[in-house]
Amino acid sequence: MSVWLPSAPCTPRACVETSGATTALPVAVLRLLTVLVVLVAGISLCPLGRRIPARWVRRWARTIVRAAGVRLQVTGPAAPTGGVLLVANHISWLDIPLLAAVRPARMLAKAEIRQWPVAGPLTASSGALFIERDRLRALPQTVAKIAGALREGTAVVAFPEGSTWCGKAQGHFRRAVFQAALDAGVPVQPVRLHYRLSGGASSTAPAFVGEDSLLTSVWRVVSSRGLIAEVEVRDPIAAGSHPDRRSLALAAQLPPVGPHPVVGGCGFVVAGRAVPRAPRSRGRLRHLSFWPAGHLRNSAASRR
Repeated sequence: MSVWLPSAPCTPRACVETSGATTALPVAVLRLLTVLVVLVAGISLCPLGRRIPARWVRRWARTIVRAAGVRLQVTGPAAPTGGVLLVANHISWLDIPLLAAVRPARMLAKAEIRQWPVAGPLTASSGALFIERDRLRALPQTVAKIAGALREGTAVVAFPEGSTWCGKAQGHFRRAVFQAALDAGVPVQPVRLHYRLSGGASSTAPAFVGEDSLLTSVWRVVSSRGLIAEVEVRDPIAAGSHPDRRSLALAAQLPPVGPHPVVGGCGFVVAGRAVPRAPRSRGRLRHLSFWPAGHLRNSAASRR
């Protein structure tokens, strides 16, 4: 793995809640099977590509969330039409259908996903933009590809943190993807994702971090009771309102909901005292769609 790829200190053992209200086993199994059925239905329609109406895609995404037993709450303005870069913090595999429920868009996905069974063909047929994380020299070409899609009037979704976090702490937005929005002259739409329980407390149950397996993460979600996904859509940042990608990235990143993370780790502050952070995971990164770490500082396309 390249040393310039980001990693979060979050781990399932230290960050993910293993206790709490759970639903009955038959209900959890039914939810899991329903999610699989809805996914298969979506896979069967993928060859139609952009001919599928956006409202159908939004309904499909919302159906996945509801089938998993998660209540969806979307607040804020509708995403603008035309080319727009949607950026959000990254917590879970659920983030992808949540953003699709806001506006269907092309995702940024690591090139390795092409080789995955089921997920590879599904991601490719959805129009995803594949990126090579291990080749820093390919970064300018990738930025140009994203900018081209944005100029065509396409919405593109990116997770600029580059890795998933537990949700009670978050990483910093990497700047490279924002160069594509600057080059294309399109707005940036910040979105904040947050998972909580019906009682109001934040929940890390949906987190997909560290050495967690996808099946384990999905099972935690479908077996949870009273899980709510909050999608806070902020006003778009107009094209040309920021002179460079650094200031644009800072403007787009929203603070976390609830406790503020301790700098440098995955701990968070509760009632004025720091809770010890999780040990840094040395395992593979946990993310389905993301933007690679690093910026264009070392490339010919670098702009200050």
